[in-house]
Amino acid sequence: CLAACSKDEPTPGGGTTPIPTPVGVNFNMDLNNDIKSVGDSKTTSGVIVVRLAATNLIASFTAVQVACTHQGTAIEYKAAQGQFVCPNHFSIFNNAGVVTTGPAVTNLKKFTIAITGTVLTVTG
Repeated sequence: CLAACSKDEPTPGGGTTPIPTPVGVNFNMDLNNDIKSVGDSKTTSGVIVVRLAATNLIASFTAVQVACTHQGTAIEYKAAQGQFVCPNHFSIFNNAGVVTTGPAVTNLKKFTIAITGTVLTVTG
């Protein structure tokens, strides 16, 4: 018997309510404390921010919505593979939030990053 995807399936943490796509995002992160090493990630305000490279350049980071576009489950960053993975149905997204493997068919929302000194600002 094959199981189908359902909007009522439990998400990690025991809830059944999908995580909403964040709007009006505006927060700061300290690059010396929050995401210091390549592959580090931190989730804040419905956004997952990842350090992709050792420099403090904008291209060294990515920020995308944490909710999978398939059913809203919180995605995880897999540093060894350099991709975001949904633990619920295993949709895979690249570092830019683009779907590479379904069942998700919609890309993750990407947020704007700015850096001033050691302060990274995420907006969108």
